[in-house]
Amino acid sequence: MKKNYKYILFFLLCAGLCPFFSCSHKDKSQGMQEARDIDVAEVTVDSVVLHKTYPGYLSSGSSVDVTAQVDGILLKKYYDAGGMVKKGQILFQVDPTLYQDAVQRAEAALTSAISQRDYAKTRYAAVQKAFEAEAVSKMEVLSAESTLRQAEANIKDCQASLHTAQTQLGYCTMRATMNGNITDATIGEGNYVNGADDPIVLAHIFDNSTMSAAFEIEDAQYERMVGRTTGINDPIYKNIPLNFRDNLLHTYTGKLSYEAPDVNLKTGTILLKCDINNPYNELKEGMYVTINLPYGVDPKAVLVKDASIGTDQLGKYVYVVNDSNKVVYTPIKVGEVYHDSLRIVESGLKAGDRYVTKALLTVRNGEVINPKLTK
Repeated sequence: MKKNYKYILFFLLCAGLCPFFSCSHKDKSQGMQEARDIDVAEVTVDSVVLHKTYPGYLSSGSSVDVTAQVDGILLKKYYDAGGMVKKGQILFQVDPTLYQDAVQRAEAALTSAISQRDYAKTRYAAVQKAFEAEAVSKMEVLSAESTLRQAEANIKDCQASLHTAQTQLGYCTMRATMNGNITDATIGEGNYVNGADDPIVLAHIFDNSTMSAAFEIEDAQYERMVGRTTGINDPIYKNIPLNFRDNLLHTYTGKLSYEAPDVNLKTGTILLKCDINNPYNELKEGMYVTINLPYGVDPKAVLVKDASIGTDQLGKYVYVVNDSNKVVYTPIKVGEVYHDSLRIVESGLKAGDRYVTKALLTVRNGEVINPKLTK
């Protein structure tokens, strides 16, 4: 029995130690993990035009008001609100009845005045002959001449009255004075328009083929940027990049066209404007725009892919891969976006540094990886 007991004890001891050695071997093998393949890219250096952004608003290159200048009932509107109108196109019609009557009265008065002038002219000639024959006195000659001169003056007065009546009649029909988009009418058909004493604006026409972006720049910043060049005519200001709140179908640039001759004493700024071609009619009056005003060139700008930059409570950072292929959390200071996808790095990186471009959410500081260089 004692011999059997010894065998049983030996068996139990071996059974307890085997799992220990087996588990130790398993843990050791699990710790030997292979480095992951991670895409990286090299920091590049390029010559970059530097910009400073300013907020602004768009306005039409030109605009006009469609104004009622006579009193009367608005009979008809001849356009579609928001649509395009052409110069000379009829837009509104005010009841012309009263003004047609005024023209007829003025025409009748002019006809009468011409008749009186003709009679006065004939009588004056007759009196002159009679005076030569000593049949009338000098006073009668002067009286006949005076009557003729009054008749001639009356004709001019009647002509002026007719012109005024015709002008007012013309105001009854309102036409577009330029090509452009037109707003809806401020007064509907059938309403009475008071236009004679206080002309009322019925609509606005905007020529959106060319837009203008107005913005203000600090006077000190102006001296450092525009002031140190040849002014707004410098070639650097012919293609200023513009950005809008909504992603438009097309990209736009502006040309600096105006600088105010004075500094706004309340804000300490100078007003600038740039012209923008709008061939697709995407840009509208009042749209918000960001003007990326160029101010110089950095011949050795450090660039990384913008999508590779992370943000935390400390600011911007990238994951740099050192010579040992270890991931290193690296804070950076960034500048503006370049060519839509790259970002200027002002400090924290240098040319040739490798940085992680993908798997930003899964890599960890200090992790050893197998870097796969991409462009």
